[in-house]
Amino acid sequence: MLTADQVYGVIPAIITPFTDDDRVDTDALVPLTDYVISRGVHAIMTTGGTGEFPHLSGEERRLVTETVAAAARGRVPVIAGTAACSTKEAIQLTNDAAEAGAAAAIVTAPYYFKLPVASLAHHYREIARSSSIPIVLYNNPLYTGNDLPPGLIADLADVPGIIGLKQSNPDMGQLVEVIRLVGDRISICTGIDSQFYPSLCVGGRGIFSTAATVIPREMAQVYKAFESGSYGEATVLHMRVQALNRFLEYDPGYVSPCKEALRMLGFRTGPVRSPMPDLTDDERAGVKQALKGLGYEVG
Repeated sequence: MLTADQVYGVIPAIITPFTDDDRVDTDALVPLTDYVISRGVHAIMTTGGTGEFPHLSGEERRLVTETVAAAARGRVPVIAGTAACSTKEAIQLTNDAAEAGAAAAIVTAPYYFKLPVASLAHHYREIARSSSIPIVLYNNPLYTGNDLPPGLIADLADVPGIIGLKQSNPDMGQLVEVIRLVGDRISICTGIDSQFYPSLCVGGRGIFSTAATVIPREMAQVYKAFESGSYGEATVLHMRVQALNRFLEYDPGYVSPCKEALRMLGFRTGPVRSPMPDLTDDERAGVKQALKGLGYEVG
């Protein structure tokens, strides 16, 4: 059973590759899983936003997690995204993830309907109560429309089975407040690549990262430098990867840049699923230049 102490470090939010005929490309997931593990990540997140979960069926989400868990072979834990609009579906997806080999599930707030705090609390309590694996809360209000305020997170930190938080609210002050309230009870990680080093400085445990799918070694180096007390080195390394991180956040959207960067590195990713947009020529050139600046030979 995964514990809060085991949710730390660099956790890549892995993509979902597709074939030319729009099926999940399980064969392409295996080398990508090996790639991030061999470069020092501490866990892998499947079927999150970077994995295009809103465009996947329940069966496809289970298949992705099952494939990555099998490829990981116990080297690192797999944390599966099981977000859904309804509590019932989120519970089903979480149980599917457990059967597929996930060590924990990570769950955004429900999206589409604007919900009161009491409904959000009930949602998470029911998922935790009904799940055989631990739950990581995932706060991403810019995408879900429902924020998890610090007070709610503090209440949920006492719920058995809830072990962590991925904080993707861009308000750094909210991250600090959450760490103050519950950083000694559950693992608090940022979900924003540009906030990685700053979050560590205020007590964050790590990052659920899009960038770490592309440059896992460099993200792991930031964490290693910080943990060894080499704060100046960690700052320099963080600013170096920021050249790529800026393409992997909210504009132009992080999925297309992530897949494009991986293609440039020789990985088979397939397209993003419609209606997600591809990159413009200028955006593609920017990603390519950022990878070159990090020393990568790109195609």
